[in-house]
Amino acid sequence: MKKWLLILFLMQQINAFAQEHKDIVYAKTPQRDLTLDIYLPPQTANAQLIIWVHGGAWHGGSKADPPRELLQKGYALASIEYRLTTEAVFPAMIHDIKASIRFLRANQKKYGYLADKIILWGSSAGGHLAAVAALSNNDAFLEGTLGDYTGTSSRVDLLLDLFGPSNFKNILAQSTPHGINVRTPALALFFGKPLEKVEEKLVEKASPVFLVDAQDPPTFLAHGNQDPQVPINQSIELHLKLQAVKVKSELHFLNDMGHGGKGFSAPDFVGLMDRFIREYL
Repeated sequence: MKKWLLILFLMQQINAFAQEHKDIVYAKTPQRDLTLDIYLPPQTANAQLIIWVHGGAWHGGSKADPPRELLQKGYALASIEYRLTTEAVFPAMIHDIKASIRFLRANQKKYGYLADKIILWGSSAGGHLAAVAALSNNDAFLEGTLGDYTGTSSRVDLLLDLFGPSNFKNILAQSTPHGINVRTPALALFFGKPLEKVEEKLVEKASPVFLVDAQDPPTFLAHGNQDPQVPINQSIELHLKLQAVKVKSELHFLNDMGHGGKGFSAPDFVGLMDRFIREYL
């Protein structure tokens, strides 16, 4: 009996994530074709779509194995790849993300999810990129012309930004020695030159706090209070900027959490994100 129960359990786990579409090409770039993966929740037709933007200091990471906690809450999930800074400099990766949004919105009926409203979710560098994409609706410089759906909106309707940088003009001054050692070379790759040599306007285009306006989507922010890599003030500043223009923003501090950690996938925390989406989308 126990053997059959175990087999049944394993079959349920396999079926729970059986509805997957992998390595779909959403745009072609001079460097390579860009792909995404779609995960549909079990027993949920036309689920609302969340797009996951991976982290990795802008020069690493991949779309493989995205967090699935919100998938288990009944949302559809698309995990996208974008050009890393070893391939192309800013704003290429924002062009990629916006192209993925247009593709996913245009193909919602084909793949069976809802994307009239888009939720963008990322952590660390992925949180930063998600924030730039979400807060820059209708910015021609950041929009790009990638893909086959340039007439489709890349609007973002809700943002989940977990411990992402928000202001490159002050992040190094706020950083620990460890943070400076990690971020200085990463930002040089991001812009294609050392940060101190980057034009101020370009730094501001890459910094979510300078993109904030009253038309921005509801934003959920979270940060570990012991984060040694991204200063907690980065999330505080973005939260206050959004509140100043009366955009709905929540900021949650996770005690004893560093740069990520199990707290960001804990049931209580996932419940906070789920509640925020259902309340404000």
